[in-house]
Amino acid sequence: MEENILLDAIERYRNGEMSSEEKTYFEDLRKQNSEIDQVAAEHLFFLNEFDKFRKVNEFKHTLNEVESKLESEGLISTNPNKGKAKIINLWTKYRRTIAVAACIAGVVSLSTASLVSRYSVNKKSEAITPLVDNKLHQMEHKINQMENKLNDATTAIAKKPKFEANFRATGFLADGSGYLITNAHVVDKAKNLIVENTKGEQFTAVPVYSNATTDLAILKITDTTFKKINSLPYTFLKATAELAEPVFTMGYPREEVVYGEGYLSAKSGFYGDTSSYQISISANPGNSGGPVINRNGEIIGIISSKETNADGVVFAVKSRNIYTALKEVRANNDIAIKLPQVNNLKGLDRVHQIKKIEDFIYKVKGN
Repeated sequence: MEENILLDAIERYRNGEMSSEEKTYFEDLRKQNSEIDQVAAEHLFFLNEFDKFRKVNEFKHTLNEVESKLESEGLISTNPNKGKAKIINLWTKYRRTIAVAACIAGVVSLSTASLVSRYSVNKKSEAITPLVDNKLHQMEHKINQMENKLNDATTAIAKKPKFEANFRATGFLADGSGYLITNAHVVDKAKNLIVENTKGEQFTAVPVYSNATTDLAILKITDTTFKKINSLPYTFLKATAELAEPVFTMGYPREEVVYGEGYLSAKSGFYGDTSSYQISISANPGNSGGPVINRNGEIIGIISSKETNADGVVFAVKSRNIYTALKEVRANNDIAIKLPQVNNLKGLDRVHQIKKIEDFIYKVKGN
């Protein structure tokens, strides 16, 4: 999303669509940030080459139309080439077009590789790692600043200020009135929280429960723009899941929701922790708080951490802990959270299960 904002700004700058304030800010930003300047230079070069390529094609098309008209009127005649002569003639005719196309393809490849390399993430080295993405990148921060400035310069309509987060994780709805489940380690040190759905809608939220022992937290969406959801498609498992049971998860190790699948590899967690499962699945920073779901559409756990020195060894808090948390919330805060009782996922293939689930998986951001 941030890359698209930058590329859109470059194209607006090139096409003269920026206001004087935007143009000044954008030029200053290029001077101050060499990476953004390089991306801008590459993209401007690509657009110029593409325009040249288009103009050459338009010119050739015009010549071909003139030639065809003159032929049809009998003013000129041409003898078609045969065999090798025809191939040589075609190469002579189109070699510049082919060369320009190859040049543009090379520029696109280099630009893409450059953009991707700038957003790579380093890994931490610990025995067990909470799966919260708390690494802000300088480029992402600069692009956010640019987006804010451009928005300020182009509109006078009041908007919510851009939320500057320093970590990203996952949460999911437990009650359609706006209660979400995530990990305690996700929210414990956060002063401000927002949650964001797959449509990009953002809502403020506050913790109403947090337990460091079970690593569970419950958030309440406080934003008045949130619309209550009448029913959720999944249910929560009270019993213990079975060893080798296939499972899948959804979460936010990236800015968009990511799907992963695996299986239950142990009924206890790190060092025999009986409140957790060990799952064999791919998970990365940002997956913390994501649901672990079985084939019947039952949530059996919540992803919390992974073993750093072993690939695919992930730990998830057992879903039965959620029921205990709800009792504590009701007793301490007089809040009644109603978990869904009807499962609409059983018997569906995985693709249709995901379509029904993804709108209820939220990105959790905080600072």
